Amino acid sequence: MNEPNPFLDPARQRELYGHASRLAGRTRALMRAKIAGRPVPETIVRLVQTHHGQPDRLGVVLDIGCGRGTSSLVIAEQLRPQRVIGLDAAPSLLAQARERAKDLPDSTVGFVEGDFHDLPLSDASSDVVVAAFCLYHSPHPEDVVAQIARVLAPGGLAVLVTKGLDSYQEMDQLVASAGLDPRGAQHESLYAAAHSGNLAALASSSLDVIAVLDEEHVFTFDGHDHTAQYLATNPKYDLAPGLYGNPGALAATLHEFLPDQPLTTRSRITFVVAQPK
Repeated sequence: MNEPNPFLDPARQRELYGHASRLAGRTRALMRAKIAGRPVPETIVRLVQTHHGQPDRLGVVLDIGCGRGTSSLVIAEQLRPQRVIGLDAAPSLLAQARERAKDLPDSTVGFVEGDFHDLPLSDASSDVVVAAFCLYHSPHPEDVVAQIARVLAPGGLAVLVTKGLDSYQEMDQLVASAGLDPRGAQHESLYAAAHSGNLAALASSSLDVIAVLDEEHVFTFDGHDHTAQYLATNPKYDLAPGLYGNPGALAATLHEFLPDQPLTTRSRITFVVAQPK
């Protein structure tokens, strides 16, 4: 019997997001490896500028699954709405987001803890709602989309972002080949609940889809030490005791079993732009 998808397993959420440093370390390693693909926050901004009727006169922008606040801060800087509200379920990530935004006026950017299945905003209160790389954390992402539709104001815009099912499959193969997890290439995709292939259909359950954009992002890790920085807190794999959270031990294992060489891997990033029905 397959183990539960880590992104859909409530018992693992504290492990995954109880310490902001874990997500930060994995993100830094991935961004250091990136060689192709536009920055996602800037692409979100461009889509809002292209598809919203009044992108220079925005009131509230809600950033669901804001994490450490990266997209929220870019939205505040580049779109300059009256207010950006970043929402996440992880207190540790919100604490780091607030620290990163400490030099901005509280009236401009704020971060709140909440459940995206029950958004703590009133009906028709948001001009833009962003949900980037978070819908696959819900076993019923269509319910989240319904909440997005509820809080969108008339003429508002939703930008939903996810990854392809086969993202980073070259990493899966490396993990299996090194014996770190012999089933590394057989686990269910972390993005199974909301992925590039079904995101538009999910959005259409409560919204009118007006644009879909697919981009290929390419990453080259410069060797085993770099790869281990990313793998150390990736929840997809069943690693031996002492390896999870330990990039040094992971790198040593990779060096022992495989020649050290760069690893290039890919991810399809899909953006869906939608409006209230």
